[in-house]
Amino acid sequence: MTEVSMNGRLLQTPAATLAELLRQQGYEAQAAMACAINRQFVPRAQWPLHALQPGDRIDVIAPVTGG
Repeated sequence: MTEVSMNGRLLQTPAATLAELLRQQGYEAQAAMACAINRQFVPRAQWPLHALQPGDRIDVIAPVTGG
């Protein structure tokens, strides 16, 4: 289990990659969103390859429409 922070919430996760973590947390693979780890943008193509490290701070940002 790896302890990470996701959108300000501490989690213990068995996920090894960012893509696995997103799936476990209920995010849909095709949803419009962006992710950053430790304030560094991670391109979507790298999500399946980006290994999580203990203490990582993950921010998931979804666009908001309206006016």
